[in-house]
Amino acid sequence: MLLVTINSGTLIIALPDLERGLHTTLLQLVWVILAYMIASTVFVVTAGRLSDLFGRKKAYIASFLLFSAASLGAGFSTNGTELILWRILQGIGGAFIFANAPAMVTDAFPREQLGLAMGTNTMVAAVGLVLGPVLGGALVAISWQWAFWFNVPLGLIAAFWAWAVLHELAKRDPERRLDLPGTLLFVAGLTGLVYGISKGGIDGWSSQWVIGGLVTGLVLLPAFVLRELRTPAPMLDLSIFRNRLFAAATAAAFINGLSRFALLFIFVFYFQGAQGDDPITAGIKLAPLAIGMLIASPISGVWADRHGSRTLAALGMLVSAAGLALMTTLQPGSAYWQSSLWLFIVGVGSGMFNSPNTAAMMGTVAPNRRGVAAGARTMLQNTGAVISIAFVLAIITASIPKTVLFQIFSGVTSGLSNADLAPFIHNMHTALWALAATSLVGAGVSLLRPSHAGESAGEERVSAEATPA
Repeated sequence: MLLVTINSGTLIIALPDLERGLHTTLLQLVWVILAYMIASTVFVVTAGRLSDLFGRKKAYIASFLLFSAASLGAGFSTNGTELILWRILQGIGGAFIFANAPAMVTDAFPREQLGLAMGTNTMVAAVGLVLGPVLGGALVAISWQWAFWFNVPLGLIAAFWAWAVLHELAKRDPERRLDLPGTLLFVAGLTGLVYGISKGGIDGWSSQWVIGGLVTGLVLLPAFVLRELRTPAPMLDLSIFRNRLFAAATAAAFINGLSRFALLFIFVFYFQGAQGDDPITAGIKLAPLAIGMLIASPISGVWADRHGSRTLAALGMLVSAAGLALMTTLQPGSAYWQSSLWLFIVGVGSGMFNSPNTAAMMGTVAPNRRGVAAGARTMLQNTGAVISIAFVLAIITASIPKTVLFQIFSGVTSGLSNADLAPFIHNMHTALWALAATSLVGAGVSLLRPSHAGESAGEERVSAEATPA
């Protein structure tokens, strides 16, 4: 968890340096992020499935080795296209990490301690989010390549550690078939949808590539759902959603990704673009978001173990919505105490939501289905995050001259006046209002679940022990 979250923060803060170093287009720059996220999103359920079949320890070790190799290759990229291809491989390695981490934590801890365990895991993620941007700022001061190369020794150490200390605890899933056609449908559908949204904001919505991407997504994603309902060994076993707690918590996780992930993306360009900060300063300024998560996550995990997750998860969404709404008061010359306070509030809300929601979801699934369940959770949350970035990009880039956009996205805004930055700030506020409204919807969805603490064992296990439909 520390490796993945540090990697995310270092790369986001390095985006302006990547644009200058590789001379990428604006669309390529965004797809350096999106390619990794789509790969990890698309393959995370398949990764969970393979881990349930062949063992989580083996899959976890292999994931670190692949992640390290792809990080090494990414640092040697000579153009944006090469880097995107390496990022896809990195994303596949990340998918196996994402799919196995919550499942192994759930295997290792008794039910009454699961909220605390997930809270600790989320707290480590928050530490990574604090360190990532600051480390990224220091690394790009050497060169942008080190935003990738620093992963290599960490990944190798993690692989050795996993080999030395982990044990296989869960029973293997007896269903051994894989759904390759379903995986391909989801890959093509999600890629088309995200490509259409991200390109539409930059090049206009009448482009044939934009229309083609959107149509591809709108046709293939429903086709993917229909296939999963009918195939005997689906990529995404929809039977696990028969459990109302799991279904509502997963829907809330999707909305959380939709309403929260693009925030770092927005603020990197607000700090480095609109306010003219250097990468290290921008990384330090992002720290309050992670500090809020660091404080709230373990406390909320303990609370959820004793009192249930429903009210706490909904309240976390409301707190985040309030922080997102307050961010719409920010201007290029706003004092740092304002942005830091609003980021801290959103971080607290995220910590209140994440660990109770994850513990509620994973605690209601039978041991031999936890890899698939963790994969489903991550797939839907990351799908929300991918769409969030593409959607926010479309809002922020609308009606802004491309010369101004490139100056903002490359972090070189010394020649821009407040009047030049005004369209960017206006679009940023629009995007933040949209994220705040989405968070409010997530609060409502969180309340649809039954109480985590009070559920009967029978209801909890209905979907988990169901055979694939």
